[in-house]
Amino acid sequence: MKKIVIIPAYNEEGNIKSTVENIVRFAAGFDYIVINDCSTDQTKKICEENHYNLINLPVNLGIGGAVQTGYKYAVRHNYDIAVQVDGDGQHDPTYLNKMARVLETENLDMVIGSRFIERQGFQSSFVRRIGIVYFSSLIKLLTGHMITDPTSGLRLSGKAVLQQFADEYPKDYPEPESIVAVLKSGKRVKEVPVIMQERQSGISSISVLKSFYYMIKVTLAIIVEKIRK
Repeated sequence: MKKIVIIPAYNEEGNIKSTVENIVRFAAGFDYIVINDCSTDQTKKICEENHYNLINLPVNLGIGGAVQTGYKYAVRHNYDIAVQVDGDGQHDPTYLNKMARVLETENLDMVIGSRFIERQGFQSSFVRRIGIVYFSSLIKLLTGHMITDPTSGLRLSGKAVLQQFADEYPKDYPEPESIVAVLKSGKRVKEVPVIMQERQSGISSISVLKSFYYMIKVTLAIIVEKIRK
């Protein structure tokens, strides 16, 4: 089984080196590719100086475009499994082989790392937790499936989902909307408990004000995704 880690990175100069090094150290059997989303800091320079596997986007595509680039790369190079690990260092690569085993042994299409099953480690901010509960309820209402951590970026997928995401992937705040697309297509999804860390450097692109915009925009996108053919 060919496995790859997709690392979207935008202005992660303080985190990208430790993120890549931890994947190399703790995720045996996984290749990786950094998708530098036209960073304006030293992210590109750090990756090039350390000879990391790298795709430099010529313009900023946002998280959705960066991640979809990774899925296109995975499909083109015939990978069987791909997992998204954010460039901010919040995702622990020691879980990746466990997630891959769950995917294979239970014949699943996607495995999501959830911080809310055992509720250990960093639980996100209060405002974002409100949004997470809201999206969990909305996804349950529309699909019948309970996803405890619908905004988790730590998602490991098999070939069918790789192809689906390479062909079409939401551009902004894509996690909840893409989960609905996967469930709607009849694919099998399971969450496993993980512990996530608070970012050690830099700032998140989603402010408190953007969080409310995010909730409205993603709600509409999820509803459209559910009802369209």
